Amino acid sequence: MQFIHKSVLLKEAIQSLDINPNGIYIDGTAGGGGHSLAIVEKLSENGRLIAIDQDPDAIKTLKEKFTSNEKYKKVVTVYRSNFAQMDKVAESLGINCVDGVLLDIGVSSHQLDTAERGFSFHNDAPLDMRMSQEGESAEDLVNNLSWQSLAEIISTYGEEKFAKNIAKAIVREREFQPIKTTLQLAEIIKSSVPASVRREGHPARKTFQALRIAVNGELDRLKEGLSSAFSLLKPNGRLAVITFHSLEDRIVKRKMAELCKGCICPPDCPICVCGRTPEAKLLFKKPIEASEEELCDNPRSRSAKLRVCIKL
Repeated sequence: MQFIHKSVLLKEAIQSLDINPNGIYIDGTAGGGGHSLAIVEKLSENGRLIAIDQDPDAIKTLKEKFTSNEKYKKVVTVYRSNFAQMDKVAESLGINCVDGVLLDIGVSSHQLDTAERGFSFHNDAPLDMRMSQEGESAEDLVNNLSWQSLAEIISTYGEEKFAKNIAKAIVREREFQPIKTTLQLAEIIKSSVPASVRREGHPARKTFQALRIAVNGELDRLKEGLSSAFSLLKPNGRLAVITFHSLEDRIVKRKMAELCKGCICPPDCPICVCGRTPEAKLLFKKPIEASEEELCDNPRSRSAKLRVCIKL
C-alpha cells in the first residue's frame, strides 16, 4: 500500500529553511516524502538530503519515490530510524553537521486512514497504534496496565478530564474479555463519559491520542529529537518543526525559548557573571499556522503550528 500523506504547511516550511542548493538537510519524519521532495527540488547535485522515518510503509514509499530518478538517487539517502536518533544516523553516514532539519511531528494521514494500523476510532481494526510496527502496542497497554497508570496516561497525554472513569471502565471490561479492537475500546470510552460530552464530538479522540503518544513515546522522542537536531546544525542552520497539538507545541516552544535565552543573572546583578549567551534566534516570534486556503483543502492542517529557530 502506498504511503499517502498530504504535507501540511509545505510552502511555509520549505521557505523557512532558506535552502542552500549545495547544503545538507535532514527530513526527520519523511513519511510519504512530500516535504522531502520539495527540499530535493531546491538542491543541486552537490546537495544532500537524509530522509528518515521509523515506519516501514513510509520507507518503502520513500525508496520507490527517490530511486526512480537519477538526480534523486544521487542526492537522497533514505534511512529507517526514529528522528530522535538522527545524530547517530548522520554519524553513520559520515556527516557531522547540516544546514537544516525539518520535523513534522505526530501521526500521518496514511497511518490514520489505514484501518489495520489501529490509529483511528472510526473503523474496526486491531488495537495497534505502533508507528514503527514494532514493540508494545495499544492493546498491550489497555490489557495490562493498572487503572491508575491508564488514567495517568489518558489525563496527561490526552488532557481528558474523565480519564479516571475511562480507565476504570477499561479495567472492568477486560475482566470479562480482552480488549482487542479499536471499536471495542471506543465503545467503552463512549459509555464512560456524560451524554453532553458525546454530543461535542467523538469522546474517544483524546484517549486514542493519549494511547498513541504512550505507545510511541512521542513526547520523549520529541525532546530527544530537538536536542539531536540542534546539535547537528551549522552556524546559521535552521530547525523547522511542525506540531499538531498543544503538548508537542509546548515542548518545541520551551526548547526554542531556552536556546534563545541569554544572560540568566538576577536583574539586580550589576554585571553578567553567568556568561550565558543565546545559542539561537527565532525566525518568527509567533508560530506560522495554515492559511484559509490550506484549511479548506486539508482540514487536518487546522491545528498545525510551525516554529523555526536559527543557530547562532
